[in-house]
Amino acid sequence: MSNLLKNDFYEYVNGDWMKTAVIPEDKPATGGFQDLVDGIDKLLMTEFDDMLAEKSTIPQGKMKDAIAYYELANDYAMRDKLGAEPIQELLAKIAALKGYDDLNKQLTDWVLDGFALPFALDVDQDMKNTQQNVLFAYPADTILPDKTYYEKDHPQGETLLKVFADMTIRVLEKMGHSTTEAKKITQDALAFDRLIVPNVRSSEENADYSKNYNPRSFTEFCAYAPVLDLKDLVETLINATPETIIVTEPDYFDALNELLTEENFPLLKNWLYIQTALSYTNLLSEDLRQLGGTYARQLSGAPSAMPQKKAAFYLANGRFSQVVGQFYGTKYFGEKAKEDVKHMVQTMIGIYQDRLEKNDWLSKETRTKAITKLNKLGIQVGYPDKIPAFYEKFTTTSKAEGGTLVANSRKFSRIVREDNFSRYGKTADRNEWEMSAATVNAYYHPFKNIIVFPAAILQAPFYSLEQSTSANYGGIGAVIAHEISHAFDNNGAKFDEYGNMNNWWTEADLAHFEKLAAKMIAEFDGIKFAGGKVNGTLTVSENIADAGGVSCALAAAKKEADVSLDDFFTNWAKIWRTKAREQYQQLLLAVDVHAPAKLRANIQLQNVPEFFETYAITKGDGMYKAPEERVHIW
Repeated sequence: MSNLLKNDFYEYVNGDWMKTAVIPEDKPATGGFQDLVDGIDKLLMTEFDDMLAEKSTIPQGKMKDAIAYYELANDYAMRDKLGAEPIQELLAKIAALKGYDDLNKQLTDWVLDGFALPFALDVDQDMKNTQQNVLFAYPADTILPDKTYYEKDHPQGETLLKVFADMTIRVLEKMGHSTTEAKKITQDALAFDRLIVPNVRSSEENADYSKNYNPRSFTEFCAYAPVLDLKDLVETLINATPETIIVTEPDYFDALNELLTEENFPLLKNWLYIQTALSYTNLLSEDLRQLGGTYARQLSGAPSAMPQKKAAFYLANGRFSQVVGQFYGTKYFGEKAKEDVKHMVQTMIGIYQDRLEKNDWLSKETRTKAITKLNKLGIQVGYPDKIPAFYEKFTTTSKAEGGTLVANSRKFSRIVREDNFSRYGKTADRNEWEMSAATVNAYYHPFKNIIVFPAAILQAPFYSLEQSTSANYGGIGAVIAHEISHAFDNNGAKFDEYGNMNNWWTEADLAHFEKLAAKMIAEFDGIKFAGGKVNGTLTVSENIADAGGVSCALAAAKKEADVSLDDFFTNWAKIWRTKAREQYQQLLLAVDVHAPAKLRANIQLQNVPEFFETYAITKGDGMYKAPEERVHIW
């Protein structure tokens, strides 16, 4: 048996690939997920180009509008000719503000047109009554990716702020400002950003999303910022007077009145100005597109901007995501694969139910409620039967009709916002997908208690009819079980079978579960990686789901006649193969709820007894972990 296998299974499986893998110049990483994304991008870009060349081949429906939008995005000659002119009207509107009264006169349109504010409003499911849609209020985002980046000893914080400032000044200069004006606007905006920082949560604090549920009376909400007419804004947006609004970060809103003073208005105004200016650079001239991505590339470590055609495709695919997803799913995803994956899901649910029934640390009361939740789990595979109705309003004013990229983008953005606010007070649609079928990912939705597996992830190495069943269980099977496990991780465990935030655990069971979760935190916490350290608290929910995913998928694989544990473990390690730039890895350590891919592969296997038996791993081997140190939850 290979020494490498026994000491670093991830390297054993992926080492040869790591030596030859090349990270694209415009990407922060490459690997299992990313390779599939690249493949789908190439496939769909070819489809887009073919349809653009021969419009008669465009299928019925909204794909014709997606292609017309792509044509505008790809017309860099026109974009260069227009320069920053398409957004001058927007910038002028902000520049004309003399005080909060001016802002109040246009506040509703301001929100619907997508202008920045020091808070955001959104309609989503009530976490305690998920049948109903309610209004949520969120704080403003900080410029740096997490509040910990502003700490004095952070190795990148000051450098990133300088890169951001230099970029912003140059963008403003290209938009017609003198260097002196650009520096003043940027300086003020950074000063307002600094006022936001002390009052927002870190990524670690936000990892427990039940903390986002903080209902406040409408009167209380309006009192957060007396200088703004929040009452009229909300009532006009949702065409109703709400009893309550869900405030995600009360500390921030408690401080909002101190942020929105007369003295701070010039800072706020210039903060609003750069938010708008920077948000449109990817729709403008090539110079501005390249320049506007400088800060993001510094964060990720990618040396180059995305090639022009690919950037145009991303704009069209992003705007028409579910239209494109439906096209991809119906053309490229087969019924045989769909039925096979559904069989795997049902098998996994059966395994989970069996484990819950035989669980030796849950009380009968909690166990029964857990099984009820499992049996209510919704399953969505491939692509949806229908996409959100607002796409019907997406009619692109084409180049031939005098349309521009910015004008269409603004029109579509407003349609989406109007649709979102129109959902207030209405019954939530459990069957509506929130991810394109052409997305290489999967998710569990705690408020709907559903698991969703888009068509794009249902291909090798995750899944293939050409792979052994064990390899498929080590790939998509573990992903399926991972998503099921989210229903019972430290976040999902707080929501019942209807998706309502509702404590269905006995006090003793919850205390025991929290002890097990603490072990999972400790297993990852502080591990050195890419010049930083893993935050076990930030990543605990995903690590619990990974552990459940591997364990349950392995049990399912063992039920098949052609079981091969080597295939299972090898494909589990293979799907996590990743080669990433250090800056990007450090960013993920700070903000991503997932542990680094290599650790996800190796550490979870160290909790599985069959892994040690399969490869005769013993004390002294790098992959060895003593039985008493292994973490088992589900």
